[in-house]
Amino acid sequence: MFTWFSILVFLILVVLRLKAHSQLNWFIVFIPLEIYDTIILTYVLFEMIFHCINGGSNISLVRHIWYVLGMVLKLMSQILLCIKLEYPTWNISTYYVVAPIFLVLTVLCGDIFWMLAKHRPNY
Repeated sequence: MFTWFSILVFLILVVLRLKAHSQLNWFIVFIPLEIYDTIILTYVLFEMIFHCINGGSNISLVRHIWYVLGMVLKLMSQILLCIKLEYPTWNISTYYVVAPIFLVLTVLCGDIFWMLAKHRPNY
């Protein structure tokens, strides 16, 4: 429910910002997504701490580290997008804004392919 509420508030702020007479800062528009990402990142970090305390497997810990890296790259991309939209005179290349997302998507596709290949049924 909180996910849908965060997305709804974000979309409302985007619509308000895109109106011609509105001068909301882009960093304010992205606050609901950043709060949601921070909550998810905190949850994953606590999961890692409890995992280490309880002595779980290393594979699960590596997966949690990948989750943290993915969230940090997503937050970095959001911040770069806010900078690019708020300060157009800085001439930040779009490549630098979307590069973290492309990296996350590439690793995610590789992980999904690996899991599908590892758990395929034998006929």
